[in-house]
Amino acid sequence: MDTVHSRVRWWPLLIITILAILGIGIVWGFNAEARESKGLLTITILILTLFLGTVWLLFLSGLAWRLRLFGLLIILGGIALFGIIFRISGVRGDLMPVVEWRWAKKASNAVSVSRGQGIIPTTQSRIPTTDYPQFLGPNRNAVLPDIRIERDWETHPPKLVWRRPIGAGWAAFAVVGNSAITQEQDGDWEKVVCYELTTGEVKWSHRDKARYDSALAGLGPRATPTITGDKVYTVGSTGIFNCLNFETGEQLWTTNIFEQNDAELPPWGVSISPLIYEELAIVSAGGAVAYHKDTGDIVWRGHRTGTGYSSPLLTTLAGTPQIVIFNQGLVTSHEPATGELFWKQSWPKVECVSQPLPLSDNTLFVSTAYGIGTKRFQIERNPNGGFNVSLLWETIHLKAKFTTVFYHEGYLYGLDDGIFACINSADGKRQWKQGRYGHGQALLVKDVLLLLTESGELVLIEPNPTGLIELARHQVLAGRTWNTPALAGSYLLVRNGREAACYQLPIVDTSINGNQ
Repeated sequence: MDTVHSRVRWWPLLIITILAILGIGIVWGFNAEARESKGLLTITILILTLFLGTVWLLFLSGLAWRLRLFGLLIILGGIALFGIIFRISGVRGDLMPVVEWRWAKKASNAVSVSRGQGIIPTTQSRIPTTDYPQFLGPNRNAVLPDIRIERDWETHPPKLVWRRPIGAGWAAFAVVGNSAITQEQDGDWEKVVCYELTTGEVKWSHRDKARYDSALAGLGPRATPTITGDKVYTVGSTGIFNCLNFETGEQLWTTNIFEQNDAELPPWGVSISPLIYEELAIVSAGGAVAYHKDTGDIVWRGHRTGTGYSSPLLTTLAGTPQIVIFNQGLVTSHEPATGELFWKQSWPKVECVSQPLPLSDNTLFVSTAYGIGTKRFQIERNPNGGFNVSLLWETIHLKAKFTTVFYHEGYLYGLDDGIFACINSADGKRQWKQGRYGHGQALLVKDVLLLLTESGELVLIEPNPTGLIELARHQVLAGRTWNTPALAGSYLLVRNGREAACYQLPIVDTSINGNQ
């Protein structure tokens, strides 16, 4: 007798399943595409598999119609239940979705502040600090050579000073004295907020009607403020360039750098932290643009090109001070006072986020993700007084996406698509690749790397060409963290799109550590 089971055609479903497994295997095992592409291809294969499985169920399975409809209800019910229980709150740095409970706490502007136990963070008895006045610190390279961190966190762990909710955004803190300033989103308003470093209380805030939001890139401003003298300079996610009074937050002048320079906004929001050079405030909007820092008047415009996500860098190459900017498809160098183009170097047109790394031998390391990697360029003066740029080597073994690459004793260290890696600076040969930390951020603090992972964990690493040496770990934030940490003396400021926290790190140098 012919039964229901004997009439069921399982072979199409089996073929669909085998093809899905083979497709995922090819994507991850044999495909040379960037990790981001692999993730998106995997999601596409899984969605297509679910669709084809549903087609099989309804039209090819041979099941009784009541069983087909029951199976369809299970599929639709499962999708609906997933939507009720979970939400996708964005993507990780590798473009894989961040799935969380729907009732999980979202970004907030609540003002409650939690204190760390055993810490009395008052202005009157605060611990001495060193300033961290701009993106990536005093020299805009994420290197702090004068602070030595205690390596034994079992005996001397980081101590929480305060923790508070914060508005969405990927900006970091800039710190001068007892003021820590960042940018965040509050509804339809972008805010520049000044917090007391030692208490987490708000000293002042300034707001502009602006909002950038993207399912992939997230919500809020993403550029770190720059503090110099009695002024604060900020660039919002839509290009609003503000000069504010450092003590009060009063707006001294403002403009929109993209509207004023007839430039196209980068698709993932503006992440350009202003560079102050003498009387100039330098940003990138369709190429380098310099404003007078006191008046907001344009002083010069540099070579026109598409805007990237890196920030201007002041360095000296071939004996000549110059402003280097990593834009879309181009690295350019400019005479600081006039904007004259010194040299330009083409680069593949991908999202350019990582800061270029100049070295003392007149070479420049440039790195991006998306399967591109790192190149080392030699910058030399030619007999005509111009500059020659030549490629020394290139490698696929260090692909810095959001993070900064560090040079230490002949080797380069950084996150290679979210995995920590070390390469030889002489030839680009990979020494090792270990430790899945995600697309986080790091600081080189004298002889150790302080890495803030994408999941909000603080990891202390010894830079060593023989292998990964992890010294300590401490969870400091919850959730996706792309923001760069800021270290002012022993005070470590960390934040993401939901919360901010201040920790006191164990510092060996007592002149910095204060009353510890």
